[in-house]
Parts: sequence; structure tokens; C-alpha cells
Amino acid sequence: MERYNPKIFLRSLLFSYLLSGILLVVISFALYRFRLKESQIQMAVILVYVLSCALAGFLAGKGLRRQRFFCGLLAGVLYFLVLMAVSFLLEKGLAPSIQQIAMVLAICAGSGILGGVLS
Repeated sequence: MERYNPKIFLRSLLFSYLLSGILLVVISFALYRFRLKESQIQMAVILVYVLSCALAGFLAGKGLRRQRFFCGLLAGVLYFLVLMAVSFLLEKGLAPSIQQIAMVLAICAGSGILGGVLS
């Protein structure tokens, strides 16, 4: 079995986190301008996860051109792991419940798979 190229995954994660940053700035502006409710913000953050992980999976699948399903899955899981590592370092522990963590993992993995399959 051939090995995966880590540069492709690093590039896909870089672009997905760049997209996340841009979308979070847009959400912040919308929060400031339109005084959004908490439920609307939560949905927007989930949408950011979906779009960013789908982009990561899409770029990883395009870059490797084989096993796109698994490339997307790996890209989504890597996005999630970086997200959890940064959250853990900033909060000095895990604040959310196991159900919330599992839901975010499922969203990231599923969106990565979708992006990989569509590539």
C-alpha cells in the first residue's frame, strides 16, 4: 500500500483553517451587527465546521487522487484533533461534555468524507 503524503494534508488543513478564520470573522460581524441569538451562532459554528472539513477533505482527495473516502475521513479527523488540541491548551482542560465532543468529531469526519468523495 502506498503511503500518504503529509504535505497534502498539511496544505488542506491550512486552507481549511484559513476558511474557518474568515467565516468566524463574518460570524463575529453578524453577531455585532444583527445581535444574533445563541442558537443562531451555534448553527453558524456548525456550518463553519462542515464547510471547513469538507474543504479539507476535498483538497486531500484531489491531492492524493486515490482512496478519497479515507483521505476525506483523515482530513476531517485531523481538523478535529487540531481543534481539540487548541481548545485543550486554551481552556486548560476539556470543558465540553463527551456528547458534544463526539458530535463535533462526527460532524468533522462526515464533512471530510463528503469533501473527499466529491473531489
